[in-house]
This record gives sequence, C-alpha cells and structure tokens, in this order.
Amino acid sequence: MLTYKSSYKWTDGVALGSVLDFPGTIAYGNSLDEARHNLASALRDVAETNLLKAEALPIPDPGATDPDADLEEPIHLILQAGQQITTTVGISAP
Repeated sequence: MLTYKSSYKWTDGVALGSVLDFPGTIAYGNSLDEARHNLASALRDVAETNLLKAEALPIPDPGATDPDADLEEPIHLILQAGQQITTTVGISAP
C-alpha cells in the first residue's frame, strides 16, 4: 500500500481535489464525497497508466502540503500483482 496526500478546495459550489504527491491526479465533484470518489478513481487510472507504460510510481511525500487547501487527508493506493494488474484506492476519513 502506498499512502499519498490528497487536498481539496471549494470554489463556486464545487470540490476540487488533487493528489499532491502524484502529479496530474486531479478530479472534482459537487460534494466532498463525490470529489473523494472521483479522485480515488483518477489515482487508480493514473497509477495503472504509469505501470502499463513501465513508468515508476511517484514516491509518496508525507510532507506534501497545499497552503490554499481547505482540507488535506491521506489517500491509499493498494496494488495487487497477478495475471493482470489490479489497483484499489481507499480514503482515510479524518
């Protein structure tokens, strides 16, 4: 399991989410729960793409922070190996 850090900002009634230590992983939702779900899907998709392209996953940075974020929390990426690559993403609610 790799634990990255997600951040969320609210603007114009929309929650914008990003994974601070996994560049290019962003999502949004009309609620925090929807943004969390969409960001987990985006993290899974970006991680699978990296692996399929034989690219390394970024090393999690527990010190990553966004001073403009309204909320920061861990987001977990769980990898399983086998005949095909499977990933699972989970969010730890504070």
